Amino acid sequence: MSTTTTPSTIAAADLSTRALTTSGDGRRRRHQQGSVRHPRDTAVKRTLYVIAGVGGVLVFAVPLIWSILRAFQSEAVITQAPDPATFFQLGWQNFAAVFSPSSHLLTGVFNSLVVSISTAVLTAVIATMAGYGFARFRFRGSGVVFGLVLLTMMVPFQAILTPLYLEMNAMKLTNSLLGLVLFYTTVNLPFGVFVMRNAFESIPTELEDSAFVDGASRFRVVVSVLRPLLLPGAATAALYAFLASWTEFLGALTFLTKDSLYTLPVALLNLQTGAYGQVSYGNLVAGSVVAMIPCIALYVGLQRFYVAGLSSGALKG
Repeated sequence: MSTTTTPSTIAAADLSTRALTTSGDGRRRRHQQGSVRHPRDTAVKRTLYVIAGVGGVLVFAVPLIWSILRAFQSEAVITQAPDPATFFQLGWQNFAAVFSPSSHLLTGVFNSLVVSISTAVLTAVIATMAGYGFARFRFRGSGVVFGLVLLTMMVPFQAILTPLYLEMNAMKLTNSLLGLVLFYTTVNLPFGVFVMRNAFESIPTELEDSAFVDGASRFRVVVSVLRPLLLPGAATAALYAFLASWTEFLGALTFLTKDSLYTLPVALLNLQTGAYGQVSYGNLVAGSVVAMIPCIALYVGLQRFYVAGLSSGALKG
């Protein structure tokens, strides 16, 4: 069957082609015009970003600077309203009292460092092994078990402090830094397992398969092949455990009764109390500044790993 082409048909086809071309060009021009940012809009957005950034810095930096200045002031200046005439009269008297042999604060700092570093390392190691198991081994009820691990994050240890004390006392772990390390590790493990499981889930299994083909064991794969990719997650778990154990007070006060074993928060409680129960604000502020130095230094050093570890597993490529 033949089709006859008439001049009217050719003209109609030509008009439709021109209309499509014109409409396409118009859409491209509108898209290009819409994608061009007006200089005034860009300046307003930058101004808003700068204001928000400066506001965030002020919210976090002003209390820190205020505490540091207060730590160098005398007791009389601290307990009074801020006066420009005396506010910048700074001295080392509070730190001299804090680091005196009778204060035992250095012993508390040493005990806290031992407990916090041990807790961070032990939590990172156990959380890495548990995270690998949940991410790579599929067994019946694995989702339920992992859900139970996450469920423990919703139960504060203060609610079960009495049975915890009875259990640790039965195992002869009270008045022991080892018992405190095990207690802090148990409390911080759920979050560490959650982070490390997400870290393993974000790593392609093809990397492990290639290493297995070359004859590497699972331990060698995790240590040598996956270690650079797991470093952000492990650093996040370790940093979280360190900060939690460094600042924890109630557990240390409950499980420790010897002055030589007190951690820094408990030592600060004993340091701030003077004669007849009077609070020594100078010693308290100076001790607080000493306590925040390791936290700030560690967080600044591991900040990039911390952010990457928290976001691991959010996107899967």
